[in-house]
Amino acid sequence: MVSYVNALLYGVGGIVVAGMALLVAFQEKLVYVPVLPGLTKSYSITPARLRLIYEDVWLRSSDGVRLHAWFIKLFPECRGPTILFFQENAGNIAHRLEMVRIMIQRLQCNVFMLSYRGYGASDGYPSQHGITKDAQAALDHLSQRTDIDTSRIVVFGRSLGGAVGALLVKNNSDKVAGLILENTFTSILDMAGILLPFLKWFIGSTYSKGPKILNFLIRSPWSTIDVINQVKQPILFLSGLQDEMVPPSHMEMLYAKAAAHNKECIFVEFPTGMHMDTWLAGGDHYWRTIQQFLEKYVPEEKENESYHTEQGSCSD
Repeated sequence: MVSYVNALLYGVGGIVVAGMALLVAFQEKLVYVPVLPGLTKSYSITPARLRLIYEDVWLRSSDGVRLHAWFIKLFPECRGPTILFFQENAGNIAHRLEMVRIMIQRLQCNVFMLSYRGYGASDGYPSQHGITKDAQAALDHLSQRTDIDTSRIVVFGRSLGGAVGALLVKNNSDKVAGLILENTFTSILDMAGILLPFLKWFIGSTYSKGPKILNFLIRSPWSTIDVINQVKQPILFLSGLQDEMVPPSHMEMLYAKAAAHNKECIFVEFPTGMHMDTWLAGGDHYWRTIQQFLEKYVPEEKENESYHTEQGSCSD
C-alpha cells in the first residue's frame, strides 16, 4: 500500500515537473506566433494589392519599441467610424487584409491595423506587458488625428486581439465608443488546460477549479474574465459555435460577466463559425450584426450631417 502511494505521489510530481518544464520552455511560442509555418515574417501583400487607400504609420510605444501599422480608409475624406483592429495570435496583419477589405466596404468605415511588437515590420519581442503598451500607442495616435471623428473609435479584437482590446478599452473609457469581441478566451490560464489537458488541475483563472499552483509560471495570463466587467462601453460579442481552438463557453462566460455590470451588451452566435472564419461563415448576418451595433452605439454626430449632405457621405 505504501509503495502504491509513493508511486502515485511520484507520478503526480512528475506531471507537475513536466508541466512546469513545458510552460517555461514553450509558452511564448504557444501564445504568440508572429510567423506562420512555411512563411516569412514579412508581409505577403500590402493594402495596395487590394487597391485600398492606406497610410503606412510608424509609432513608438512608451518603452521605445518601433511599431508599424496600416491606416486604411474607404476614401480620403471618410470620417468614421474608425475601427482599431487587433488580430489573432498567428501571422501578421497582411493575413487579415481580405477580411478588412470587406469590413471597410460593408461597414463604411476606416480601419487601423496594428502590428504587435515582434509581428510584421514591428521591432521587439511580444509579451503581455509590451503589447499592452503597443495597443495604447495605437489608440493615442488615433485620438490625436484630425482627419477622423475621434468620438467614433471602436475597438475590435479577435481571439488574442480580444484580450488586448478589452484591456485597452477598460483603461481608456474616455477614448473609445464601443468594443467588439470575437472568439476570445477567458484567459491564457484557462487555455493552458485546453492545450495541455493535464495542466487544468494546476493552472486556471480565478473562476476555474483546481489549486492553480502553477499560475505563477504564466508570463502572459491575458485574463479577460477579470477585465471585462470593468468595461463601461457597449460590447458586442461574436461567437462561432464551431470554434475548434477556443471553446464557445469562454465567450458565454465573458458575456455573462460583462452583462452583470453593463446593460449595453449584445451576444450573437454563428452556428457554423470556426475560430478563424466566423466572419466568412456568418455571411451577411455577421456584417449586419456589426453594422446595427455601430448604428445604435456609434452614430454619426448631427453636426456632421450638413457636411456630408454637401460633400457626400462614406456610403456614396
